[in-house]
Amino acid sequence: MEQIQIIDSKKHVGETVTIGAWVANKRSSGKIAFLQLRDGTAFFQGVVVKSEVPEEVFQMAKNLSQETSILVTGEIREDSRSKFGYEIGITNIEVVSESHDYPITPKEHGTDFLMDHRHLWLRSSRQHAVMQIRNEIIRATYEFFNNNQFVKIDPPILTGSAPEGTTDLFETNYFDQKAYLSQSGQLYMEAAAMAFGKVFSFGPTFRAEKSKTRRHLIEFWMIEPEMAFTHQEESLEVQEQYVAFLVQSVLDNCEYALDVLERDKEVLKTYTKLPFPRITYDDAIELLKKNGFDDIEWGDDFGSPHETFIANSFEQPVFILNYPKAIKPFYMKPHPTREDVVICADMIAPEGYGEIIGGSERATDYDFLLEQIKNHGLDEKEYSWYLDLRKYGSVPHSGFGLGLERTVTWISGIDHVREAIPFPRLLNRIYP
Repeated sequence: MEQIQIIDSKKHVGETVTIGAWVANKRSSGKIAFLQLRDGTAFFQGVVVKSEVPEEVFQMAKNLSQETSILVTGEIREDSRSKFGYEIGITNIEVVSESHDYPITPKEHGTDFLMDHRHLWLRSSRQHAVMQIRNEIIRATYEFFNNNQFVKIDPPILTGSAPEGTTDLFETNYFDQKAYLSQSGQLYMEAAAMAFGKVFSFGPTFRAEKSKTRRHLIEFWMIEPEMAFTHQEESLEVQEQYVAFLVQSVLDNCEYALDVLERDKEVLKTYTKLPFPRITYDDAIELLKKNGFDDIEWGDDFGSPHETFIANSFEQPVFILNYPKAIKPFYMKPHPTREDVVICADMIAPEGYGEIIGGSERATDYDFLLEQIKNHGLDEKEYSWYLDLRKYGSVPHSGFGLGLERTVTWISGIDHVREAIPFPRLLNRIYP
């Protein structure tokens, strides 16, 4: 008899199969037992009818405890009442391993309790749906960049300097010298772009920010493309095409997960229409001031309320262009007609999810970059390799970084970024 996965049920309607699963929940009447089953691919219902199975099978079904692992045998049939659309009529049950006193019951639990049991909370239908969407975004990322002739390059996680030039770094001993956990692979991607033309990285990054907002993690994953012979406007087109591709891929391949999360798919469809709107930093400040944000002045960075208001003024992700030079990293290209701003853009997601992409055209002038490194109090020797890129065939180049977890949070429509990564690292949490 064939053993299948729940997700493949539609291919086996009318067939008798075996499925290895866990009991997520159960209920029973006097004559029928309903088992909510999960196997890692999906959730669906198993039905045990007392009159159709041996008495010991029915009693076993009634007494199964939550998260007991079992092998069930039965016929796959359509179930129009469920979101999944299929169920199994069970004729036999074999217990693989019993589960006793499972801590996460169907009742409500507090966030701290669920986070303490994250290793088990991942089994729930909601968390399963979020992780399925995360997986699809990862898969679609590789498809997009491979289709567009980008080469994946892996930057180091241990570095001797700070790409962003900040103090938000995790320091460690690297034998007889200091090293830091990477906060970005960008500088290395610039070197790779000079060798391969178009590159991207996809890996973990770390920020020692003491932030407790719903948008921040200590450890998170970044997708960082870099493109030689590319100016900012061309980069913006790649960014919006990439984000629209991610949203469409989730719509195409994660319908069940979106339904579990009750995500409005019609709203998501509007995020696939290009081009995305663009607004300058100057105009964004003016927009905020006209609408009662007296706390913001030109030269300030935007906080969450500011980004949310700007995003809500549009129906799609919006680019904010050309931020003040003073609040951006040293490597950004200066504006050709203004001393006070740089050629950069942040993409702000709709619905209050904030910045999901930061990008810029990179400075190409050796003397300018050297001056910027000194002005930011950075060690010239640590960046000598980076300066070399401006000595040996420098070209216009641009790039950006997309935060995976913020993107998952937005597309999933969930409230907090901590649910968008399997085991979140937060300011006061490194367990489990």
